[in-house]
Amino acid sequence: SNIDWIMTFYPTAEEFKDFRRYVAYMESKGAHKAGLAKIVPPKEWKPRHSYDDIDDLVIPAPIQQVVTGVSGLFTQYNIQRRSMTVREFRRVANSNRYCSPHYDNFEELERKYWKNVTFNAPLYGADVNGTLYDPDVREWNICHLDTILDTVERDNGITIEGVNTPYLYFGMWKTTFPWHTEDMDLYSINYLHFGEPKSWYCIPPEHGKRFERLAQGFFPNSAQNCDAFLRHKMTLISPFVLKKYSIPFERITQEAGEFMITFPYSYHAGFNHGFNCAESTNFATERWIEYGKQAVLCSCRRDMVKISMDVFVKKYQPDRYEQWLEGRDLVPIDHSRPTPEAKEFLDESFNDITSSSETSSIKSCGEDGQWKSTKQRIETKRHRVCLEVPEEVVPQVEDEDDEEQYGKRPRLSLIPPRAVAQDGKRNKGINTVSLIPVWQPRVIQEEKEEWAKPLTQLWQCLPFSPAAEREYNKRMGQQAPYCSICLLFYTHHQSESNTGSSSVTLVNRPGGQQWSKPLIPEMCFNTQSSKITDSGEGQLSNPNVAEDGTSRLVSCTQCCVRVHTSCYGISRDDAELDEWLCARCEADAITEDCCLCSLRGGALQRANNDKWVHVLCAITVLEARFVNITERSPVDLSAIPLPRFRLKCVYCRKRIKREVKGCCVQCSHGRCSTAFHPTCAQAAGVLMHPDDWPFIVFITCHRHRAPAIPERSKAAMQELVVGQKVICKYKNGRYYQSELLELTTATFYEVVFDDGSFSDNLFPEDIENRDCVRLGPPAKGDTVQVRWTDGLIYGAKFVASHSIPMYLVEFEDGSQISVKREDIYTLDEDLPKRVKSRMSVASDMRFELFAQNDVKQNTKRQRVINSRYREDYIEPVIYRAIME
Repeated sequence: SNIDWIMTFYPTAEEFKDFRRYVAYMESKGAHKAGLAKIVPPKEWKPRHSYDDIDDLVIPAPIQQVVTGVSGLFTQYNIQRRSMTVREFRRVANSNRYCSPHYDNFEELERKYWKNVTFNAPLYGADVNGTLYDPDVREWNICHLDTILDTVERDNGITIEGVNTPYLYFGMWKTTFPWHTEDMDLYSINYLHFGEPKSWYCIPPEHGKRFERLAQGFFPNSAQNCDAFLRHKMTLISPFVLKKYSIPFERITQEAGEFMITFPYSYHAGFNHGFNCAESTNFATERWIEYGKQAVLCSCRRDMVKISMDVFVKKYQPDRYEQWLEGRDLVPIDHSRPTPEAKEFLDESFNDITSSSETSSIKSCGEDGQWKSTKQRIETKRHRVCLEVPEEVVPQVEDEDDEEQYGKRPRLSLIPPRAVAQDGKRNKGINTVSLIPVWQPRVIQEEKEEWAKPLTQLWQCLPFSPAAEREYNKRMGQQAPYCSICLLFYTHHQSESNTGSSSVTLVNRPGGQQWSKPLIPEMCFNTQSSKITDSGEGQLSNPNVAEDGTSRLVSCTQCCVRVHTSCYGISRDDAELDEWLCARCEADAITEDCCLCSLRGGALQRANNDKWVHVLCAITVLEARFVNITERSPVDLSAIPLPRFRLKCVYCRKRIKREVKGCCVQCSHGRCSTAFHPTCAQAAGVLMHPDDWPFIVFITCHRHRAPAIPERSKAAMQELVVGQKVICKYKNGRYYQSELLELTTATFYEVVFDDGSFSDNLFPEDIENRDCVRLGPPAKGDTVQVRWTDGLIYGAKFVASHSIPMYLVEFEDGSQISVKREDIYTLDEDLPKRVKSRMSVASDMRFELFAQNDVKQNTKRQRVINSRYREDYIEPVIYRAIME
């Protein structure tokens, strides 16, 4: 049966003696399908005689967990604090400030946790090396589980703190472990020695990819910087958000004296109810080996745990070892299949490709090729700690009563500040938009900059010119990106494309219709995660986007503004769109201008205060909100704080004498105070791109924009010859020298999956319901079944077949891969910065178990909050507003 709930086991004293055998028994019962299981040990079993003598145990580096975010989506930062003893930690945990609240049942406590997770940052005594087990305890001793992971320590002398050695965790109310899978997708075991309970959330491994896609949708910038950003253990997503987006999950509470086991590729998270102490480590079974081989690892940090699978494949899969070395050992993972050790509990014949009778001991091979078994200690499995934290991120002990100058980023008012009246007193309920100064005609200076010359007749301070606005809208609709709303991210889109120019493709369809892919993610309109659709489910897709990701372009018959139906929220029949009018023209409000900027032209929607606003401006200003997300109107502007309207646009004030109106946003880099209207910034070429939830747009002013690296055009790429030495990216994410062996042509299929995602690099053999190698590609639009990298089959529709020249290169270790031309660099060309930073010459180190000799022992690791803050401070008011 398809068991996907969290199971609880009650082993007898006899069953409890053999840990590995009991884990195999649990999997034979299907416990691994849920990803998490509880084990209640026999009543007579105790791991320690007494806990009265641990008060003087030192917690060397407690962390304070600062959580930021809103509406069920949060980011957690860990700030290291001074060392303290368990006695001191208990006193803090039980103090009035940090103690558990009163509650009658778990549901009430859970509500209080998610409601208050951003307040009063708790201390977590995490990652304390050591054990509380008495030395003579043999059963389920976390120090000595004796699983195949201990092969690493026993045969190779490798110690990985917290992975194959135990860690202690001292918790208090609201201390949290964010969503993650274990390092290398290992198993984990957690025993709660004493204290208050610990609540767990878990997502079954078979739904792990769905959860990753949801997290990438909410945190696109983090996902772009690191494929495995969830391994940073900084992301919190509430169960209410998971339920809204139909992600299956289960919850369970662990009491003192109980074990929890997590299974490979099981995303889990949770929190402590109060002061407690848990002990944890990782372990493995033969089933894990395939997970370890295919684990997606963090590529942006050097201190992430990585275990070479060489010793495991060689010992447990010797018949596949050569294939694995060549990169050809690709086996889909069946998350429902139990470990090979469980065959004694199963009636049917049980054969598994990962099983092997080989039991010989394997030792690691060093760089010099000699066998070695010296004891090593490598990077540890610690919570990421920010050691150089801007003081503004640290929770303030004293209250801040002084008024702060309005913030520097367009994302400050997660808690909208109260407006301040002219007499300096706070007052409630002020509609800040109504406080905009009365507008008077202004004088425009003679225009000298090229970007602003097309706008000379569009400034709102000039008399209204319908002909000028119509001409501007028509001109913008004829050039990429063809949609006046997608203009917002077009500069960034150009900078990211390989050619440095437009990569927006127009698709012509019957009836003279034109379609293209929108550049605005749906998340940018869904600014409040608490809003749900009529069906009660969350919305990250748009009904106006076709299966191939395109949306129809339509033009207003009166003002000629051109938009995507998905960007503007148009849901009419095709026949009605031929004579379509935008909302402003339909309301006969052609003379109305956007109340958030100083330019005319573009697509406007009605605001909730009888004014009008550019959709582009509404997306960019964080506090603006689309009331009806699907229809993109009306736009609620009431939460925009008055100080936004006091900011001066760097582009307008150069061109318009006296006072400028509108609402400005600011550069997102640290303390940069550069302010501009969204439309002015877009026209001037300011770089803007989607940001992680709960923020919408990340803005980079010209001062913070890095010098443009000349893009590699296909024309500029040199012809390659067989035998030439080149630089290419290896599967570990680093670049090495390699030799070009041959030029081939590869066929890739493009499909769109049923959930709206797509892939354009499928092999013909990935199509399950058709022999594409023999019969060729399916017809366009045909329904196909695709076997994905997780081994599961997904429904999709076939889009196109692409034949691409591929180059077969061989690395120094003898492994070969096929790559595209744009992924190959010659030795004499200027390498991009991202390639230089990942260059390596030690490709033979792939065969070493742990290639970290240059990592200092027991050193503190710096946790950088975000790559874009490395040279700038974070504006104080962001975190002060959250922590108040």
